[in-house]
Amino acid sequence: MERPGRLLLLSELRVRNTAYDVSLSRSLLTWKRRISSPVYHPFRPSVCHSVSVSEIISVREEEEENSSRQRDDGSWKKIKEREGKDCRQAFTVLYVERCRQHRWRCAEVTFTCPEEALYQRWVSSIREQLASITSRPKHLLVYINPYGGKRQGKHIYEQKVAPLFAQAGVSTHVIVTEYANYARDHLRTEAELKKFDGVVCVGGDGMFSEIIHGLIWRTQIDGSVDPNCPDQTLLPSSLHIGIIPAGSTDCICFATVGTNDPVTSALHIIVGDSQPMDVCSVHHNNTFLRYSVSLLGYGFYGDVLTDSERKRWMGPARYDLSGVKMFLTHHYYEGTVSYLPARGIVGTPRDAAKCRSGCVVCQHNGQLLSKRAENYTMDEDSESDGEWRTIRGKFLAINAASMSCACPRSPKGLSPAAHLADGTTDLILVRKCSRFDFLRHLLRHTSKDDQIPNNTCFPSLPSFCLHQFDLTFVEVHRVRRFRFTPRYCQSDSDLELDLRENGKRQIFSQICRDHPACGCAPAYSSWNCDGEILTHTAIDVR
Repeated sequence: MERPGRLLLLSELRVRNTAYDVSLSRSLLTWKRRISSPVYHPFRPSVCHSVSVSEIISVREEEEENSSRQRDDGSWKKIKEREGKDCRQAFTVLYVERCRQHRWRCAEVTFTCPEEALYQRWVSSIREQLASITSRPKHLLVYINPYGGKRQGKHIYEQKVAPLFAQAGVSTHVIVTEYANYARDHLRTEAELKKFDGVVCVGGDGMFSEIIHGLIWRTQIDGSVDPNCPDQTLLPSSLHIGIIPAGSTDCICFATVGTNDPVTSALHIIVGDSQPMDVCSVHHNNTFLRYSVSLLGYGFYGDVLTDSERKRWMGPARYDLSGVKMFLTHHYYEGTVSYLPARGIVGTPRDAAKCRSGCVVCQHNGQLLSKRAENYTMDEDSESDGEWRTIRGKFLAINAASMSCACPRSPKGLSPAAHLADGTTDLILVRKCSRFDFLRHLLRHTSKDDQIPNNTCFPSLPSFCLHQFDLTFVEVHRVRRFRFTPRYCQSDSDLELDLRENGKRQIFSQICRDHPACGCAPAYSSWNCDGEILTHTAIDVR
């Protein structure tokens, strides 16, 4: 916590009829209970509270009648005099209270001033300090997905989020989406972005992806940059994006805030917290497909998404059913993965340290990335062909995690040490193995602890580490670019996913070569890009 610095105000105020010494500096609001007697009381400890000014939500003026005083005097005239004397001499400070498991709550404390002039000084001083915080949003554009997750998005916003925005003095323009990609299209064409300080999405990862695509596209158009051209350097958006979790998994919210709690997310937005994030661009044959901020998954996770899309009527439970089904099916896919290792960076995918606010790894690697971007030319890749590494094989899953991808069901995520803003992605390759081994790999995603300190079941064995990647059939690489080409369309990069549905007979002979007993196994999977299915399998990711 910051040092208090020079005090702006120091007064004796009352909290619940108890005297407190209350002080305000540019960084802290502190109130400490006064000790009425110099005699030491071991069972009456001194109570002191401190709140960072940056975490004060607002200050509210109170107009309360002291009913107990009114009952003491039956004179109507004296009651009115006391009302006039007590009126507007109390103010309430609403602030952030940190709870367990990264949750935030809105707490409040009411101070009573002995006189009107002092009351005015305190209210105006606190408001001046809050107004000086330029990172706080004042006008927000809010998109609500009423169909995501358990269809509670509108209810969550109206009951839990909107009252907090109102208390903090944040004005909002709310739009309830009507169909898929409604928010993306509105941001691209109609939204008057100059009126707002940020965009808030109430929904899941799919809704956040819509906002990302709409904002990035709009920023390029406004800056005369062609977003379809892979040779162009993309312009960053000046608007921040806030997430109010109301989806099925809310992976992005969980990985950035630490919990899927709408109130916590709303408070982060109000106080102006921000976190830079890496964005991957996905191309096919020099044609833009999508942006990705969390997970690109081929094989298992692509199959789970494809199968679950046919069961949307089941709600979030469809992912469990599709996951079990795909695990039992146990499909593997052949292809070629080429990747460009991240050079000169700090950190590896096997680190024990996690990405947190003020992460030194993100700061170091981000500065390195900025220096490279200044000298970047598109022939850089051709000059560094020697750095490219190629892996061919049969894979159960190919995953690219640009963040930990943590969620309540997978508290540590697919790549626990992945960083949010270091300019890299963790490429995880799971080779063909038995169902039992693949189950071991999946179970490690759901474990809350990577390490077992003591072997209670087998005390004669030494303690050992259950790291996600300590399996012989799993390898991980921190990369800044990679390409994938499935085996059966290496010579035809225009082959699209609909061939699997409409042209199975064309590739039947190729399938039977590796599955002579059955022709039902598909030759290729689909890419899961932040919860959306890509229409191509051969992709280039940077």
